[in-house]
Amino acid sequence: LFRVNSVVQKSEMTKDEMKNLIRKIIVRFSLFPIFLGLLTLLPAGTFDYWQVYVYIAFFVVPLIFVLLYFIKNDPKLLERRTKIKEKETTQRIIQITFSLLFFSAFIVSGLDRRFGWSDIPFSIIIFADFVSLSGYLIVFFVFKQNSYASRVVEVDDNQQVISTGLYGIVRDPMYAGVIIMWVPIPVALGSYWGLIPIATIPFALVFRIINEESVLIGKLPGYKEYCQKTKYRLIPFIW
Repeated sequence: LFRVNSVVQKSEMTKDEMKNLIRKIIVRFSLFPIFLGLLTLLPAGTFDYWQVYVYIAFFVVPLIFVLLYFIKNDPKLLERRTKIKEKETTQRIIQITFSLLFFSAFIVSGLDRRFGWSDIPFSIIIFADFVSLSGYLIVFFVFKQNSYASRVVEVDDNQQVISTGLYGIVRDPMYAGVIIMWVPIPVALGSYWGLIPIATIPFALVFRIINEESVLIGKLPGYKEYCQKTKYRLIPFIW
């Protein structure tokens, strides 16, 4: 869920390209929620785990609307989001680390459910779901503004720096949304212990951002000046 700043330039796709994209999206985005569910349910040793189903509902329902919106309005964005192979060695290492931390939070939460380590009230669990959803909404608005929000670090032809909207507040608004979206997940799954691995994700993102910006400064004209104008990367007045 990473970005490269650029001006929004949408291009049309052929019917065959659209069919291939939709097929890829259906396969990938239908399997991923199932994978996350099993990654939590199997360590829990039970399918009687309502928090998992509620969280997946909070994840899947908005995802369906977002996919439908971009299939209609900006399919090229979705095409870029299907890329998974990083070109930069450092980014590949960070990507693997990030994935391990993210998935381990689901495993630990499942183990928490099995052994009953945490006792989180219903209201806090639902609140965590809504906080996660708010982060997803931030990411959605970033996607609307930045059609070149690729999953991998790259600079496409004709890209230009975006310096308005959310990008006028911080240089990495999508990463801010990702943190808000993912950090509450263990609590939404009824686990405090799952916060241990998920809490390290912001630190992994720091390394991601620093390396990514070095790539952008070298390859994206105007990005260095943008950094001087918008001083904060992730959190206003802090960093």
